[in-house]
Amino acid sequence: MKITARNMPMYSLECVPKLLVLVICIYLSRAEIPLEAQVLSGEPLVEYLKQNQKLFEVGSAPTPGFKSKLMDLRFVNQNRQPVVEDEEEDNGEIPESYDARVEWANCSSLFYIRDQANCGSCWAVSSAAAMSDRICIASKGVKQVLISAQDLVSCCSYCGYGCDGGWPIKAWQFFVREGVVTGGNYGRQGCCRPYEITPCGRHGREPYYGECYDDAATPRCKRTCQKGYKTTYKKDKRFGRKAYQLPNSVKAIQREIMTHGPVVAGYTVYEDFSYYTRGIYKHTAGRATGGHAVKIIGWGKEKGTPYWIIANSWHDDWGEKGFFRMIRGINDCGIEEEVVTGLVR
Repeated sequence: MKITARNMPMYSLECVPKLLVLVICIYLSRAEIPLEAQVLSGEPLVEYLKQNQKLFEVGSAPTPGFKSKLMDLRFVNQNRQPVVEDEEEDNGEIPESYDARVEWANCSSLFYIRDQANCGSCWAVSSAAAMSDRICIASKGVKQVLISAQDLVSCCSYCGYGCDGGWPIKAWQFFVREGVVTGGNYGRQGCCRPYEITPCGRHGREPYYGECYDDAATPRCKRTCQKGYKTTYKKDKRFGRKAYQLPNSVKAIQREIMTHGPVVAGYTVYEDFSYYTRGIYKHTAGRATGGHAVKIIGWGKEKGTPYWIIANSWHDDWGEKGFFRMIRGINDCGIEEEVVTGLVR
């Protein structure tokens, strides 16, 4: 997602210190990467990744429409929201591996991968995905719904700029204050407001949708459900009870996932991520290209390397069937620093 001079607001003074901290964190996180590697792009970047790391496999070409799926780095910072401290005792009961899909296997939303297409709506799509999971988990599998990312993208005026980026914490606040209707991916029936932006590129046996060239425009807000859906927009609303940000703590994030379900994390995306195909991602080379928001559903360890299990929103033919793993415990790309979530009614 691109922010143009026309739609970019001025930063408030109170945001400056946090933005400065973000810049410093990015600098420090790249300190161990050689300067020449930090500016690599294209084929030289691919060759460098193949020769200098063994944690993840890389493709020969970047993810189609990669940059249109990202948002400006300012949306990674969750707007100075109060952090809910982890008050549970450190009793050493966190398992070495954990997967919400195994723990709550009857919640179908945990297996549902979304496709944000060429719209920088990751902040809304990942939040809607986690809301869906938490509704199911809180109801012990009774309530099986998919929350509408489109309702957040188009109708939350204070969340950000729709397809040009937004703050996940504000999506959760909207969920608490206004409620969000049901939805799902493009073309889905049996729900109020499915995603309206057509997928792009090639996806297995699906029709060819055309290349991912331009950033999509944000669809207008419609406070009505799609034709054929019998419930009214107002009655279809689902609500949250509380929205909050977690501390920068691996154990706090783990305990939150075990107790209430998946969480949403914002992080800095570098060009090497666009070549990821499978394995445990760790930033190795390339420039920062934007911000992204994803859903963390669990963790594990492979050959001594700890990782997070993460659901992306780039279709289920991306990465490891729509999911990917990312190194855990070193706040790589800021993945453990800007984690938000909420409780459902």
